[in-house]
Amino acid sequence: MRFETLALYGRVGAWIDRLTPNSLLLLIARLGVAAVFFLSGRTKVEGLLTIKPATYELFRTEYRLPLAPPEIAAHAATYSEHLFPILLVLGLFTRIGALGLLGMTTVIEVFVYPDAWPTHLSWAGLLLPLLARGGGALSLDRLLGIDPPRTGTPSQRSDGAERDRVGV
Repeated sequence: MRFETLALYGRVGAWIDRLTPNSLLLLIARLGVAAVFFLSGRTKVEGLLTIKPATYELFRTEYRLPLAPPEIAAHAATYSEHLFPILLVLGLFTRIGALGLLGMTTVIEVFVYPDAWPTHLSWAGLLLPLLARGGGALSLDRLLGIDPPRTGTPSQRSDGAERDRVGV
């Protein structure tokens, strides 16, 4: 009975694996983490990109980053929370967008909210595959040839792209 349960578990896992191409997983990661950062950026502005006075105050009193003056940090963070998520949604320069947001996540974890590590770890968990694998087949990076398909035989690769019917 125990062996049959494990075999069933293995078959179900293989079935799920066949149904979820890597390109879909990368798309979901791009959209999910982009939403978190973009919505955060929208709380810092009014209109299109006019930074609210409260945003400057937030960077002066609560965030208090040691790396940059509050005014510069407010602009850099706010514009980054708009630009990098848009790049991720489009799948354009995905690795740059992921690296930028991973850098922001690191700064937030180290200097602002160190006790929020579970949240920051979940963001990093979405960003690291994008940094390592790029935007995938469902991205402008791939369409424009910026990040070409990965090559190599399945036995030479560890990313599982041989399962990806759409291409990684």
